[in-house]
Amino acid sequence: MKQRLANKKTKSELGLDHVISGMELLTPFGRKGIKEKEPFFPGEEELLRKELDQVQRMLELLQSDRASIDALREIFMEMKDNSFTISRSADSVLSAVELFEIKNLLLQTERIRQILAALPVPEEFVLEDTQELLDVLDPRKDRLASFYIYDEFSIRLKELREKKRQLERRIRKENKAKKDEIKEKYGVSLTPKFEITAAKADEKTIKMIYEIQELQPMREDYLSVTFSLKQTAQVRGLMEETEELNGLVEEEEYRTRQRLSRKIGQWRQVLTENCQRLGELDITLSKAIYAQKHKCVKPRITEEHRIEFEDGRHLKAEEALAARGREYCPISVKLEDGVTCITGANMGGKTVSLKLVGLVAILAQYGFFVPCESAIVGLSNYTRILIGDSQSVERGLSSFGGEMEELRGILENSAERSLLLIDEIASGTNPAEGMALTRSLVDYLKPRAYISLITTHFETAAEDPQVNNLQVIGLAEADFTLLDRELKYAGRRQRVEIISKYMDYRLKRVEEQREIPRDALNIAGMLGISSDIIERAKGYLK
Repeated sequence: MKQRLANKKTKSELGLDHVISGMELLTPFGRKGIKEKEPFFPGEEELLRKELDQVQRMLELLQSDRASIDALREIFMEMKDNSFTISRSADSVLSAVELFEIKNLLLQTERIRQILAALPVPEEFVLEDTQELLDVLDPRKDRLASFYIYDEFSIRLKELREKKRQLERRIRKENKAKKDEIKEKYGVSLTPKFEITAAKADEKTIKMIYEIQELQPMREDYLSVTFSLKQTAQVRGLMEETEELNGLVEEEEYRTRQRLSRKIGQWRQVLTENCQRLGELDITLSKAIYAQKHKCVKPRITEEHRIEFEDGRHLKAEEALAARGREYCPISVKLEDGVTCITGANMGGKTVSLKLVGLVAILAQYGFFVPCESAIVGLSNYTRILIGDSQSVERGLSSFGGEMEELRGILENSAERSLLLIDEIASGTNPAEGMALTRSLVDYLKPRAYISLITTHFETAAEDPQVNNLQVIGLAEADFTLLDRELKYAGRRQRVEIISKYMDYRLKRVEEQREIPRDALNIAGMLGISSDIIERAKGYLK
């Protein structure tokens, strides 16, 4: 059974799907390839480093030779998926349209080869030369993006078409002679198609044309009647010969298409390999463009199981804040095997920090640059996030029941070098049991070779000296004079935005137990909760 790093929910919650949807993939081969892309696992660090180096080289090309990259991408935008046509070429007769599409692919491939020849690209992206096949499909070597069953494909086809052209000239000569005769005899002029249309209102003309034996009514509507030239015995004979020749031409064209299809079939493996390389080139180039656009850096891949980064940004959250005119507060994290708890009040960004750790790790394992100033990543065998599960509610389970069901599955399938991200476990039950479950889960995870990151309101879960405690700085260093001044005249909706502006989302390591942070009470008071309630709550804290 194929190893799976992360399930669909984890990829979505962490933001991997968001990153992939934001890539500017232009070829059908790249769009297909990214869906089939597999992550790198422990033991494949060198292969991953090689892939990241390729992205780095593309990034350097973007900066040094943007014109060539733009020319490549213009060709990418024209490309169609010919995989099915290529696969059936060996045992099927391709249509003229399909042959045109293969010829067009070969023309595009040749243009790409010429561009790549002048660039220092990795050998994995170098395309096989297919000019020999292109010459077969383009016997005139005009290199135009068009296709026709040319006379050059077959001597017999050329002879049959020449006979057909001679017959058509004789038919036209015969009809023209009859046309001239009618004009001289009746004064009636036929069109180049040997037709004449008369208005029904002109009864005299209609009657006169009906009396011309050489003409016959062909079609009519409520306003007019169109007459055409009758075929003479000689013309009928020539038409029959032409019809017979048409059949012979079609048979020879079929044999020609069959021969060309077999030739393409002989090149099937080369064409398929070129399409795959084009897809990989498209993906790698798109990764580089995404990294440049979003200020991502190449992570350093280590054999140790660890995740460390400076000034990391969760891209989806950053884009959402930018849309509201707000800046993202980058955070730094250093994690190794063991349990780490992130504590702090709501509004402190604990969940976003949790997702950021997972995003950096999973992006690195899929060969992406990461949104940080710097990063060191050790590969995991298994990555899961436990966060609100709407599907469980839809199945009739309580939110707590769904959470426990999902937790069971995660713990049963976890293995060495797992990355477990758990958000506010047991928040859907009473506080006493929630705290007990959280502490018990921490005890269960401590001895295991997992990087376990847990966000929690239960400060006591992080009191264990074997547990790392990262705390959101929050409002601890805020200027409350300025904050109070802004809040004084703010509306209810504006207050949350103002408090968020003063919130410091960075994480600090708690080295020793100190006074319990009171951000939750401070925020409640700022949002208008009665001072009596706040003071009584402080009393209970003591």
